[in-house]
Amino acid sequence: MITVIGTGTGAPLPPDARTALADAGLVVGARRHLDAAGLPDGVERIVLGPLAPALDAIEAWCAAGGEGRSRIVVLASGDPGFFGIVRVLAERFGSGALDVRAGVSSVAGAFARVGLEWDDAVVVSAHGRDLRTAVNVCRAHPKVAVLTGPGAGPAELGAELAHATTGRTLVVATALGDPARESVERVTPAEAAARDWGTAVSVVLCLETARLTPDHTDLTDLAPHPTSGPVTIAGPRPGPDRWALEEDAFAHRDSMITKFEVRALALGRLGPRTGDLVWDVGAGSGSVAVECARFGAAAVAVEKSADGVARIRANAETHGVSVQAVHGSAPAVLAELPDPDAVFVGGGGAELPAVVTACALRARRAVVVAMAALDRVPAARAALTGAGYTCDGVLLQSSRLAPLPGDVTRLAAANPVFLLWGTRPTPPLRGANL
Repeated sequence: MITVIGTGTGAPLPPDARTALADAGLVVGARRHLDAAGLPDGVERIVLGPLAPALDAIEAWCAAGGEGRSRIVVLASGDPGFFGIVRVLAERFGSGALDVRAGVSSVAGAFARVGLEWDDAVVVSAHGRDLRTAVNVCRAHPKVAVLTGPGAGPAELGAELAHATTGRTLVVATALGDPARESVERVTPAEAAARDWGTAVSVVLCLETARLTPDHTDLTDLAPHPTSGPVTIAGPRPGPDRWALEEDAFAHRDSMITKFEVRALALGRLGPRTGDLVWDVGAGSGSVAVECARFGAAAVAVEKSADGVARIRANAETHGVSVQAVHGSAPAVLAELPDPDAVFVGGGGAELPAVVTACALRARRAVVVAMAALDRVPAARAALTGAGYTCDGVLLQSSRLAPLPGDVTRLAAANPVFLLWGTRPTPPLRGANL
């Protein structure tokens, strides 16, 4: 049996954990955990660095009969079953071989320090993982906890958020549980990017600044989220109960909006999800970007008209989601944006092939193009296949029910729209450009 003890955020070890350590023949943990545990003399110790050698050493110790003589104890921070070492131990030795004594996770500790509930928070790990996923989650959700790591700390997170989004405040919790070093600081993303935070950061909370009260004097001065209510399911808010919303759900100009039939299929091919970044290029009203954000994706809407940008922001606010509205003309303005997972291209003119090509070179998964003009289809298809995508598409022709005098109904034909989509045969490696 391998006993896994979560040391929590500074709380003393409970008596049963002390008993387990007293009976241990082999103790594995970070140096700070081993030093603080007060281990008896003669206990074999393994200082955790890379996991693989430690796992090999545990297996060799068991094979030599050590497990039959005394207990193996693994010390870990916080709750070892929450983005912790329990996963790799169970994969290697089986969950039946583990006796887990959970401590308080750094996420729970950080939210407790600032007096906030966290059942509605999104938790994302950037420790040994691609930072872009954490960045995208922070762009899209109002309450996020980010588990940090080397090269993915408050400075790196702040640098990305400072130029990619607005309205976010970072709460950096350092050395939780250490009376001499613990600190909980609130900073802007730009302020976080400008500092060296060292190696003792426990967790970073990313909060929607609009929820802070006007004086900004206290981390606990948080107003309820506009869409908050009784929480039934922990984590992010549930996804939308319907999508491909009617056009009148959005402010738009002269019916210049992607129709809901087209939007429905486009969303199916874009596949927006939490952790993704989606571009809506030639966004108009931003209906596609807003719908992607309702699924939990980070969304950027690119629009060349100033009044269109204002409508995009208004539509995002109406639907209670975060959408970054970018004023500029594609493809030139796209160079300033972080790489997307998927792209929707609407509208289009003579520059459409160049726009599709620019999007295809940057997208990690898919590009969807909607066109009303037959003449644009071959060039758009060539741009997708030329970038190495597999390409498919349909001509959408729909007729909607419409009333006639005499309480009868007719079919009103909508304008046909070509929808092309390209997908990468093999997704690029994670860890490319943010």
